[in-house]
Amino acid sequence: MVIFFSVLVVLVCVCLGFFILIQNPKGGGLSGNVGGVGNQLMGVKQTTDVLEKGTWIFASALVILALTSVMFLKTKHSAATEDKSLIQQINTSQPATPKK
Repeated sequence: MVIFFSVLVVLVCVCLGFFILIQNPKGGGLSGNVGGVGNQLMGVKQTTDVLEKGTWIFASALVILALTSVMFLKTKHSAATEDKSLIQQINTSQPATPKK
């Protein structure tokens, strides 16, 4: 399950990076240079809205995946369990007898 979440996180990171890199805060990024067909069909304003919504969606997905993936990590021992086992080992061990 950890591998599944790792693959999802990497995929979402790549998509988020793509959405961020094709944007330009001044409105003339790669989205304005990709053939002009998109600008004729949707217009520049709608293109930037789609890119901004996509950025927010992938950023939210990354946060959700990061928070939910923690639930599937397996821990071997907690600190309290280790302390109890250490105390039990100390109590059951035989004291060293001095040699004469």
